[in-house]
Amino acid sequence: MTTGLDDLQNAIERAGFAYRGAFHPQTADGVPPLANGQPCQTVILVGMVGSEQWSSFRCSAEAEDGLPDPLDRWGHRQLTRLAKAFNAEALEPSKGPPWWPFQRWAQRAEAVYPSPLGLLIHPVYGLWHSYRGALALATRLDLAPRHDDPSPCISCIGQPCLRTCPVQAYTADGFAADVCIGGLKSAAGLACLGQGCAARCACPVGRSHAQAPEQASFHVRAFLHNQDL
Repeated sequence: MTTGLDDLQNAIERAGFAYRGAFHPQTADGVPPLANGQPCQTVILVGMVGSEQWSSFRCSAEAEDGLPDPLDRWGHRQLTRLAKAFNAEALEPSKGPPWWPFQRWAQRAEAVYPSPLGLLIHPVYGLWHSYRGALALATRLDLAPRHDDPSPCISCIGQPCLRTCPVQAYTADGFAADVCIGGLKSAAGLACLGQGCAARCACPVGRSHAQAPEQASFHVRAFLHNQDL
């Protein structure tokens, strides 16, 4: 069938995702060939922004079955359905090796930039967004021109994200995962476990899109669980 970008965007939203941009891959992007050996011509990224898609996951069977990795399993199911419907192949950040370079792909698809926390920051959503997967197509779709606003970190005064972590896991040298994990297992990490990462919450960008405590806490607890495996 003939597929346009509008068809894909509508289907992505119906599946409970947010459309997160697209790009025509180049060799340096590390996009794999399709299963039949054809080169991928268009990559569509899907994800979540703020709390807008959280209810779709919370109403799913995966959210209630008590099994590990519910968000990844829900995302895999929905992404697989989209891929089948549009004759595409699904690529996921949680499935590997190989581990696909989703941060590079995200920066190719839309205006996002590395933040001092290592997370990608969006000029509108701040740090309150994520990528759940990508659709690789053999068709070269027409894409709208990009409008790149500058990184909000350039004009940020004081970088509160680096000063707010209760155990100083973020420094100019990067993220000390072991320090963060130790903090989350102590009294110092109770607020992060219940309300979301304090450093992330300190970012002034996109606060109207900040995740509700249940969602933010879910991600912190999932990080801690995965580090313990």
